[in-house]
Amino acid sequence: MIKIDEVETYGWQAAIRGMRNPKNSWEKSDSYPAVDCGKCGVIDRDGICHPKEHDCTPFACYAVGDNDLKLMETLGAAGTDHGKYLRMITVTADITAPLYWWKEYDTYKVGTVANSCSTMHKIQAKEFVLSDFSTEHLSATNLIVFSMVIDAMNNARLDFLQRKDKKDWWQMIQMLPTCYNQKRTVQLNYAVLKNMYHSRQNHKLDEWREFCKWVKTLPYSQLITG
Repeated sequence: MIKIDEVETYGWQAAIRGMRNPKNSWEKSDSYPAVDCGKCGVIDRDGICHPKEHDCTPFACYAVGDNDLKLMETLGAAGTDHGKYLRMITVTADITAPLYWWKEYDTYKVGTVANSCSTMHKIQAKEFVLSDFSTEHLSATNLIVFSMVIDAMNNARLDFLQRKDKKDWWQMIQMLPTCYNQKRTVQLNYAVLKNMYHSRQNHKLDEWREFCKWVKTLPYSQLITG
């Protein structure tokens, strides 16, 4: 199971300005801020809103012009050095996923930031229930076994709340399965996402394939997937 929400993208204007710096070609830029005017549109250089000329996504209201998009695609295809403008397009999101997925996600340390819910400090904060875990592939027999593990952790939780004995806390920490779902607020950029997408789009884990499907919903995702 993976859930991704509260998504924002930003940094488009700076990325495009910087992309055009090497050849001083700023006058060729044709991108505009888009506005949510009820119908959604693009503000031109005269401040006039042109409704429906741009499909404003839930993530960002910025219309990349044809000239800029062509250059972005060309530089992106030329390699990481030429496509370094991608590092300036930032994405933030809340991701809830099992620990076994986060273990693989943590491979991508460069260009990422994450603030997670803490199992060290808050593992005892609520009763464990089946929906706290990704168990969609467990057989009926193993679901019974898994429910016994949840019961054991809940017993340790009650003991810890009553006695405040760290031995009981250890029971929860060391029995906690890797399918436990943890929420993190993450910051990435288009360069990191490009690497992740091409490395993980056909991964055996459902969570990675769902993550790559989400990448395709980002504004101008062809800059990542192309």
